Formats: sequence, C-alpha cells, structure tokens
Amino acid sequence: MSKFGELIDINIPVLLDFYTDWNEAAKAMHAVLRDVAAAMGDKAKVIKIDVDKNQELAEALRVKGLPTLMIYKNGEMVWRQSGEQDANTLIGLLQEYI
Repeated sequence: MSKFGELIDINIPVLLDFYTDWNEAAKAMHAVLRDVAAAMGDKAKVIKIDVDKNQELAEALRVKGLPTLMIYKNGEMVWRQSGEQDANTLIGLLQEYI
C-alpha cells in the first residue's frame, strides 16, 4: 500500500483504471486509456491496476464494478466512477485538475 501512496501523492492528476483481463468492459477501456495517456503527455499519469493481482488495494478502495476509474491529485481522490468512459470525457476531467 505504501507504493500506492507514492503513485498518487504527486502534483499532477493520476487516473487509475481498475480492471481484470476477464472483464470485457474493462478490457475495452485499454484503447481509450492509451488515447488519454497520449493526449495528456506528461501533464497527467494513467495507471492500470489489475484487480486480480491487487486484491487488497481494490478492497481497501471498495472497488466493486469494473472498470472503476479514479482520479487522484496530491494524494486525494477528486473523482471516481464505475463503468466505461470515452477518451474526451476523461481528458476533460483530467484537465480540470491540472
């Protein structure tokens, strides 16, 4: 968990995507997240977290539906939503926190 703290405690927005390889909706987000990461460059971070490999973290954050997306800024969660999102929506959200 301390590694997680290091990931999110930075002054640029961090978009977290909680997914599993067996969940089709979560897998469908991979291409969207690539587009978001490319569009944001070094202004934001996009991190994918496999729920199967990080069960303790997913439980601590109460991740129930997949995909679950969160944005952190300076260690604080500023946005969270379950379900698929399009790239433009996510880019717009990240830009609000730059």
